[in-house]
Amino acid sequence: MVSPSATAQILPERWPAVGELVQVRSRRWLVDEVVQPRTSGESALVRLACADDDAQGQLLDVFWDYELDRRILKDEGWRDLAVKGFDPPRQFAAFLHTLRWNCVTATDPNLFQSPFRAGIKIDAYQMEPLRKALRLPRVNLFIADDTGLGKTIEAGLIARELLLRKKAKTIVVSAPPSVLEQWKGELEDRFGLVFEILDRAYLARMRRERGFGVNPWRTHSRFLVSHNLLVDPTYADPLREWLGPLLPGSLLILDEAHHAAPASGGRYGIETKFTRALRDLAGRFEHRLFLSATPHNGHSNSFSTLLELLDPYRFTRGVKVRGKKALDEVMVRRLKEDIRAVQGGFPKRNVVRQVIEGLPDGAPELVLSRFLDEYREAREQRLAGTSRRAQAAAGLLVVGLQQRLLSSIEAFARSLKVHRATVQRQWEKGLEAASGSTELSGADLQLLTTAPDSDDERADWSDEELEAAETRQIEAATAAAEAGTSRDAAAEAMWRAEERLLDHMEEIAGRFRHVPDVKAQRLIDWIRENLCPDLPPFGQSNGASPKWNNRRVLIFTENREGTKRHLKSILEQAIEGTDRADERIEVIDGLTSGARRKEIQQRFNTDPAKDPLRILLATDAAREGLNFQAHCTDLFHFDLPWNPGRIEQRNGRIDRKLQPAAEVRCHYFVLPQRVEDHVLDVLVKKTETIRKELGSLSKV
Repeated sequence: MVSPSATAQILPERWPAVGELVQVRSRRWLVDEVVQPRTSGESALVRLACADDDAQGQLLDVFWDYELDRRILKDEGWRDLAVKGFDPPRQFAAFLHTLRWNCVTATDPNLFQSPFRAGIKIDAYQMEPLRKALRLPRVNLFIADDTGLGKTIEAGLIARELLLRKKAKTIVVSAPPSVLEQWKGELEDRFGLVFEILDRAYLARMRRERGFGVNPWRTHSRFLVSHNLLVDPTYADPLREWLGPLLPGSLLILDEAHHAAPASGGRYGIETKFTRALRDLAGRFEHRLFLSATPHNGHSNSFSTLLELLDPYRFTRGVKVRGKKALDEVMVRRLKEDIRAVQGGFPKRNVVRQVIEGLPDGAPELVLSRFLDEYREAREQRLAGTSRRAQAAAGLLVVGLQQRLLSSIEAFARSLKVHRATVQRQWEKGLEAASGSTELSGADLQLLTTAPDSDDERADWSDEELEAAETRQIEAATAAAEAGTSRDAAAEAMWRAEERLLDHMEEIAGRFRHVPDVKAQRLIDWIRENLCPDLPPFGQSNGASPKWNNRRVLIFTENREGTKRHLKSILEQAIEGTDRADERIEVIDGLTSGARRKEIQQRFNTDPAKDPLRILLATDAAREGLNFQAHCTDLFHFDLPWNPGRIEQRNGRIDRKLQPAAEVRCHYFVLPQRVEDHVLDVLVKKTETIRKELGSLSKV
């Protein structure tokens, strides 16, 4: 501890008097009491009350001589008060009338002020959530509007109105980490509300400025926080201390609220850490506002659990929500198709099938598909006598290989190599070595068939970390499938047949993994037809520097092993030699920083005549919260997630409010000669049918 004598040379020794303003720990305080020391040489104990707007009345006791930044504030402008005299009566009356006209009565729910205090273009449909919110004694409202209808704006209108009516004083917005910067910008630019992003950097800054024991939640009145941090005791425990049992005037805005719903369909569902954390925290807020375009995941009990988090007095987990009437007072749900039919303002979506047909029988995409199907049948025959767990692991592994083949030959080659080495090793080690790897859960093998979600911590992993995790899961699934298999002569003969199929697939994938596959070739042809008319064939040069027109394209791919890097490399080779080629392609993935995302988003939404960016390659880390509709009407699904909700969220990046074009086009690839593509074709068609009838979709 720094002694008083050490600081006496820098700061004045006089102790403050009761009623004086002082500065301590980067805040202004009013002196409430000064307790004199019992012996000389000791410091006085000064009791303070905070005078800053964001912590008025907060109490603090300090030993005055030990505070490094202590200062008595003598000249704060009080002496100059009224020195210039008073305003003329007419001028003061005008100011007073302005204040009166801007006042909002908390008793009239039909008088809106926030729409006229916001920098937005007001649409009538955006007033409905505000109307419903003001009719509730406590704002417990679920805004479940379709993707692209402006849920952020609707939430901002409610938050601003509650602040104007003095019904809310503190606001916490919880959202996926990828959209925190966008929330901050939207709330500040459109509503004049300044929020702090509470993260590791903010926590470190507050501890540095105000002491290690400071509660970061008490340092401001409006915060943005990642979903992930609400389960971290470092951030959640101080939040509970700040809120207490119930903090009056507090508002929780939960973006992408469907992440808090249990994923399973059991009677009570299997609650995640986030669900349990939110169950404890949500009830401490006086007002709660949930936002999600996909509130229902197909499980009634999961839906009722989510609604219970919103309003535990109306809903109970495990009790099915019966009828639309039960939801009318607390939920707002509108679809883009309905809004477009009534008032226009939204583009027509055209789903474009990029059909690739007429391929020779020897095309690698077709040959690998046939070999993989033969391998599946041979493997099922050999594993027929094993446990259900082993057969399930084997089936899941083949599905994972099929998904990677549908993504790219590069991704398939990487996974096949790992599986090939593992199954060879397990066979050679024999039954005893394999038997130790049978205990697996669904979470252990999740990456086999599902790319990380945007709020999954693995979405922020590097390509190397993600590939290492996928490799471990492929090895685990392969080992689990081999556990308990027979090692007799018949089994060995079947294994040798499987080995030959693996050798064939590995050889073919190795030959074609680094060249454009048929999907990449079709994509390059489309770029030539629509973005760069003079683009030469792949690998060739026409001597000149082909010019680009003013169209743009957004390309989505799952973060599979190598697909993103492979596609980026192919596209860079394809446009090499064109005008400003090195400025034409950008990538957004889980590792892209918030500042970098904002920069790329701004460039992509800038007039193409002023910025050379034409092609944006994105993983599913960009499918929530980032909007690219300003100058882009074409979106490609280079590979399709086996999840309708993810497909719809991708499409919503350009099919949304403020899209100036009358039509947007969402493209996907189909190879009719490949059996697996029929599944994806049906998936897209059903997704569109359900979207038109029910709106956005959740996970299935």
